[in-house]
Amino acid sequence: MSSACPHAIAIDPMVGDLAGETARLAAAAAVTRIELLGVPAWTITDHTVARQLLTDARLVKDINAWKLWRDGVVTRQWPLIGMIDAGRSMFTVDGPEHRRLRIKTTQALTPRRLEELRPTIERLTKELLDDLDEASRDGAPVDLKQVFAYPLPMRVISELMGVPRSDHAMLLDWYKKFFSMVTPQDERLRIIDAMDVYFTEMVRAKTAEPTDDLTSALILADEGGEPLTEEEVVGNLKALVAAGHETTVSLILNAVRALLTHPDQLAQVRAGEVEWKQVIEETLRFDGPVTHLLMRFATKDITVGDTVIEQGEGVVMSYRAIGRDTAVFGTDADEFDITRPTASRNISFGYGPHICPGAALARLEAAIALPALFSRFPTLSLATPADQITNLPVMTQNDIAALPLQLT
Repeated sequence: MSSACPHAIAIDPMVGDLAGETARLAAAAAVTRIELLGVPAWTITDHTVARQLLTDARLVKDINAWKLWRDGVVTRQWPLIGMIDAGRSMFTVDGPEHRRLRIKTTQALTPRRLEELRPTIERLTKELLDDLDEASRDGAPVDLKQVFAYPLPMRVISELMGVPRSDHAMLLDWYKKFFSMVTPQDERLRIIDAMDVYFTEMVRAKTAEPTDDLTSALILADEGGEPLTEEEVVGNLKALVAAGHETTVSLILNAVRALLTHPDQLAQVRAGEVEWKQVIEETLRFDGPVTHLLMRFATKDITVGDTVIEQGEGVVMSYRAIGRDTAVFGTDADEFDITRPTASRNISFGYGPHICPGAALARLEAAIALPALFSRFPTLSLATPADQITNLPVMTQNDIAALPLQLT
């Protein structure tokens, strides 16, 4: 790697300096060489180029288009392989097959179904705010992640998908270990196998006895071509549960951290001068849930400016760096500003055919959870200096370890 790509930016698996890494990527070329645990790839850091490539049919999700995979250079022992080789779902296919798999989800995840979910999200939010209140009765700091931001999205996505609450702790533990770079790869592969077994059994049970949930809707969806196979339902289900809680956890935590470190802007929101929607969009731009999205593969040579992405090479979208593009978001893109007029142009949930199908759900959860939290605890404050808040060793998600707060 060092001889082939001596100027590549090595992505730190321990996420020791996310701000510094983001700054280096944002200052680099629009198409830049990176190294992911010894594996070379290109990354995109420019907003315009990202939008262009995310709609380019020459870039596909099929791992078999990746030369390093075909040649055996990358194997199942690579710690990030589970993010790419994740079974057959709308997240791993392209073209007509992607549209066939995706339309089943859009049939089931309609705006009407989301709006029907609003009272459930409000109820779960209140329950967890009560838990926060109880946890702080002795006046000690409370970890917002552990008590509120972590369980809320899992409860919401589980209600939507029909996952029993009794399985939440197990699933959260599995996903935490799956994403963590300190998990031994053999253990990660065992977790992947366990997930396959768990979700396959769940799909079979709901095939036999459908209920009023998204999993049953995926099984029963009969428009847009052939019905989904069991493997396809399982693949969609695994990915939706993962994406449906991971992104929302980070969105809530990062918005709270940003507001508490910018009290003047928090005052604007509380006074009604700025809408919560603007807080959410600026958080997505400035400190979004996804840092590096793996991976697309070139089926032909693709020229971007003076750079050629060769056939068979892998391409990563560095969404956190893309959110700092000064050409789109202004010369002060490294600052948090809820009045920024271009914040809604962020593409933190992707762009083009593979845009995250759960983006509306994540925004809805944040739009309910954030005002409820600040209303319930008006004197909320950080219980630790902001510069001591660290990230977990997760290369793809912007996953902070904890957010200790003083509630009163």
